Amino acid sequence: MAAKRQRTVDPGSSFYGTSPGSSFMYNPTPYGYVSQPPPPPPFPVVRLRGLPFDCTETDVAEFFHGLDIVDVLFVHKGGKFTGEAFCVLGYPLQVDFALQRNRQNIGRRYVEVFRSKRQEYYKAIANEVSDTRGSSPRRSAPRARSYDDGKDSAEHTGVLRLRGLPFSASKDDIMEFFKDFVLSEDSVHIVMNSEGRPSGEAYVEFTNAEDSKAAMAKDRMTLGSRYIELFPSSQGEMEDAVSRGR
Repeated sequence: MAAKRQRTVDPGSSFYGTSPGSSFMYNPTPYGYVSQPPPPPPFPVVRLRGLPFDCTETDVAEFFHGLDIVDVLFVHKGGKFTGEAFCVLGYPLQVDFALQRNRQNIGRRYVEVFRSKRQEYYKAIANEVSDTRGSSPRRSAPRARSYDDGKDSAEHTGVLRLRGLPFSASKDDIMEFFKDFVLSEDSVHIVMNSEGRPSGEAYVEFTNAEDSKAAMAKDRMTLGSRYIELFPSSQGEMEDAVSRGR
């Protein structure tokens, strides 16, 4: 192979001169062309408009059936859902497939799908986090107040259900969310949907009922860009939910 490569560079013919030497080798100059690395792929995010006001992350995941959903961020303004959301996909190529769902329906509403940018998504995260810190959108609704009263009076068994998790949330993320409590990976159960993908819900087993009741102080606090809702649950409910996703 070395001899063959040498013949390619130095044919030894009088056409190339009797002594090709270094004069026939490529010597880059300050003015020569320097190849640039390819640009990074675009951030895989789309914006949705016209969502039903009772839309959930599961609805969005089903709308984009077959695509890898990393995160769904619902947009609020003044404590109210605007009907818009950002959806982060697993790969840049999936954006084109997501755009093909434009003007397809979720329930009775047709949903518009647009290209978006990383900066728009990050800005929406910042606005959402500041909004939830000021006053949670669901706390301002009368229905939410009565529902909160029900959660406060519910019996604690040591198990909590989490809703609204980012689809990319791991057991370590959930353990960090409850870092003030003693948890192990075996005590965290992420619920999968029928396709084997995270559903946005999980169950956590605490050491005792007192700990699970104390952990309710984390209700509607944020994990990443999402605020997480907590509900008292039971061993039976947890086992049913986990088994359905297997």
